[in-house]
Amino acid sequence: MASLRVSPNPISQPLNLRRRFSPSLHGRVQLINGRRAVTACLSVDVEVPDTASKLGLAKSKEVIETEAKVVVQTYARTPVVLACGKGCKLYDAEGREYLDLTSGIAVNALGHGDEDWLKAVVEQASTLTHVSNVYYSIPQVELAKRLVASSFADRVFFTNSGTEANEAAIKFARKFQRHTNPDAKEPATSFISFTNSFHGRTMGALALTSKEHYRSPFEPVMPGVTFVEYGNIQATKELIQPGKTAAIFVEPIQGEGGIYSASKEFLQFLRKACDDAGALLVFDEVQCGLGRTGYLWAHEAYDVFPDIMTLAKPLAGGLPIGAALVTERVASTIAFGDHGSTFAGAPLVCSAALAVLNKISNPNFLNSVSKKGLYFKNILKQKLGGNPHVREVRGFGLIIGIELDVSASPLVDACRNSGLLVLTAGIGNVVRLVPPLIITEQELDVAAEILYQALPVLDATN
Repeated sequence: MASLRVSPNPISQPLNLRRRFSPSLHGRVQLINGRRAVTACLSVDVEVPDTASKLGLAKSKEVIETEAKVVVQTYARTPVVLACGKGCKLYDAEGREYLDLTSGIAVNALGHGDEDWLKAVVEQASTLTHVSNVYYSIPQVELAKRLVASSFADRVFFTNSGTEANEAAIKFARKFQRHTNPDAKEPATSFISFTNSFHGRTMGALALTSKEHYRSPFEPVMPGVTFVEYGNIQATKELIQPGKTAAIFVEPIQGEGGIYSASKEFLQFLRKACDDAGALLVFDEVQCGLGRTGYLWAHEAYDVFPDIMTLAKPLAGGLPIGAALVTERVASTIAFGDHGSTFAGAPLVCSAALAVLNKISNPNFLNSVSKKGLYFKNILKQKLGGNPHVREVRGFGLIIGIELDVSASPLVDACRNSGLLVLTAGIGNVVRLVPPLIITEQELDVAAEILYQALPVLDATN
């Protein structure tokens, strides 16, 4: 029998907030393998639009059949056609209700339909949407100013996604080495990345991503990347080479890889090792940054600061944006024309991002994320801890993983059938929980109960 291990938080977290009251939930009961499972229904007024009819399609079945004919088949999609959402709830084309613990893969930090976000988007869309980076725009400058003021960074480069932010970091690292070592015959161009890492799907970011099945169909990808065990100080020390290593890319908390947290000792070592070798330290906070840990930036918990940090997912609350935040030392090596993007940093997405940042950066908001994260881990331990398939509950803030000794897919499917949306991670044996940061403790109770009621499916399918 596997024994449950609940990982302690790698850092201390701000607590002692008064409990916030949430809208009431009422239960509905469904069956999973003959067992009763409670699902939540948030008491909000939501009119579920008949999206399929407006598109000239039948309900979900025809949407799914049509997608298979007209969209490139790169996604093994869940058979759900989502039509609208409000708060932490989603509704499919038939009006069925789901409690969302995916938040669009850690994107919808403010949930669905946040009023301040919506107001910012509508007002900016009616004013100015896009002008390209040939011209200045006020929302872009305001957002960059806010990001600089709230971080280690001195300057910002905007992109459209996390993978693009990592591509920018790759180029900036190589340009930095070439600029700072002008007499070197061969400037440093190699990179170090880690096991279980995920940095994106473009050819550079893909080269930094450890899972072979992501890379192998497209090889040769960018050369010069070496992978080493995440958290292994000695093995990493042996790989860093002055004059060879341009940068080290690391996620302070790995999301796609299975919700693994770095130790403070490991990140401190990386900082010193990079300084000694003349390499740059890049923190990929695309999934773990912007409040998900209960800190604005995940690395703040460790008191270790990078030369470059990449952001994306939650920054614009669901609109496409990414950013590479850099120190002046890095920025000073970048010249006009070294990099660019037509759409990046457009007024619309930057206005949306300002609305998100205004809320997330509030200390009370961040404290509430920490409090709810600890609460959720505790109830997950209480409810799931006795099950022999549950190995560990780990993570902190509202990025939590439940590691199983079997595939997590049957559990994910059973939860969906009972109105709860969750994700997998790792090698498919981790349930990944990344709810909107606005989720209430009452909704977390409902999610934990559905997970508990669904656990017997692991016995039936394995």
